[in-house]
Amino acid sequence: MAAELTAHDLIARHRPTLDQALEAIRTRAYWSPHPEHPKAYGEQGSLDAAAGKAAFDAVLGTRIDLGQPGTDDWVGGEVSPYGIELGVTYPHADPDVLLPAMKAGQHAWRDAGAETRAVVCLEILKRISDRTHEFAHAVMHTSGQAFMMALQAGGPHAQDRGLEAVAYAYVEQVRTPDAAEWTKPQGKRDPLALTKRFTPVPRGIGLVIGCNTFPTWNGYPGLFASLATGNAVLVKPHPHAVLPLALTVRIAREVLTEAGFDPNLVALAAERPGEGIAKTLATRPEIRIIDYTGSTSFGDWLEANARQAQVYTEKAGVNTVVVESTDDYKGMLSNLAFSLSLYSGQMCTTPQNLLIPRDGIRTDQGHKTFDEVTADLARAVDGLLGDDARANALLGAIVNPDVKARLEAAAGLGEVALASREITNPDFPGAVVRTPVIVKLDGARKFWEGTEDEAAYMSECFGPVSFAVAVDSVADAVELLRRTVREKGAMTVGAYTTDPEAERAIEEVCLEEAAQLSLNLTGGVYVNQTAAFSDFHGSGGNPAANAALTDGAFVANRFRVVEVRREA
Repeated sequence: MAAELTAHDLIARHRPTLDQALEAIRTRAYWSPHPEHPKAYGEQGSLDAAAGKAAFDAVLGTRIDLGQPGTDDWVGGEVSPYGIELGVTYPHADPDVLLPAMKAGQHAWRDAGAETRAVVCLEILKRISDRTHEFAHAVMHTSGQAFMMALQAGGPHAQDRGLEAVAYAYVEQVRTPDAAEWTKPQGKRDPLALTKRFTPVPRGIGLVIGCNTFPTWNGYPGLFASLATGNAVLVKPHPHAVLPLALTVRIAREVLTEAGFDPNLVALAAERPGEGIAKTLATRPEIRIIDYTGSTSFGDWLEANARQAQVYTEKAGVNTVVVESTDDYKGMLSNLAFSLSLYSGQMCTTPQNLLIPRDGIRTDQGHKTFDEVTADLARAVDGLLGDDARANALLGAIVNPDVKARLEAAAGLGEVALASREITNPDFPGAVVRTPVIVKLDGARKFWEGTEDEAAYMSECFGPVSFAVAVDSVADAVELLRRTVREKGAMTVGAYTTDPEAERAIEEVCLEEAAQLSLNLTGGVYVNQTAAFSDFHGSGGNPAANAALTDGAFVANRFRVVEVRREA
């Protein structure tokens, strides 16, 4: 089939965007080619709000046939956290047929070169961006995110992370020149002369194991990092969040075909209920790269058993905020209240433990006791979520029954500073919507080992659950922070302090234990949000994740450089 998209056309279309992305990761300044505002869509072929909703509605109850080799069944069963049965079915693949077909296209994809691969990836991202409103509904009804968050986090923010991965992949591949003339003087004898060629070669097939809560945001970095470095990519979505990644795969296959490449370079691996194909696929010899977001137990299993693959994992962590003092008490409370409430705390970056000296803290409103801080924070959350319409827009829906069970059990772990309440969503009566719970616990040094309080705050309680942990001193808070990050990991650390010595101590812990730190956030930036091209998501240096989104290490080991030498 003749190519409809030539490399020349794609380079002309997307090289300026790639260059801007390269500059953004160099300077770490704000930049995004993907608009966050819903009204930005509807021009130049992109779907506006009405067209995006219509496109989503049109896919419900249908079969998404990707034309993949080895399809032996059709599977589905997704039910929206908002109570809607999606009714979409997807191809179930026989890996003995699909995986060899995926490998077949890698030769031409490898030989296309880093620039061509990058601009093909950018064309895929552009077409996804044009359908941001459609993807927003798909993310909303698989993850439980509220619509605006689904549009932003599942749309432009996810697309930014995908583009960021492409930019890093390009940088690492062109770091070595394509060719070199090598001459070594030999004194009176003729010099030794060689012509050398250097080719980035893919490791093999990449496996992306998707998550339920952020299928695109967490899925795109690995997908595009592997594809841009020459690897075929098999996408294995979470069984409750297949649709956003199935739409992604369909677009990728369309673009690859139009650009003259084998569409089987990107494929979908949907599964039957309870089938658990991730373990089977992860240990196949053809799978040489794995990207995973999810539980620590399965992440540990992948790292231990998928020995043939380079494994990138984002697992559980216990995110901590040290509250020592503040010169903006109201701003601190407002910022924390939003951080605890956003998407019902179902983010890997949401704060869980708030370490507060039992004797209280200094503020611009005078001294505040531990009990006053926790009570004021509870009032701040109540004020933020007091209006049900606003609460629904911030909280979204509880993604699965396990989160609801953890929320209900948390109230029995200690004194409740803020009780969770049920909220009705008038548009989706089947949605389970709950406000956060805040529980007081004791983190005194003498209780650090083996107590019920310690067991609670030293484990991740994923969902809208936070613990206000009383500590004896700032020094104890710093040591508890250190132990938490070292033993349990953390995707984020926050701190509020006006004391330079306390700030230095907290920063030193984060540097030593490799945890990303946010200090004294009181405005519109929150500890559980990161910006592509500037902020690193995770560090790869503590137990919460073995990789960072996105840096050079995330992409560089997805390919190797092979050298061919000839006599000049």
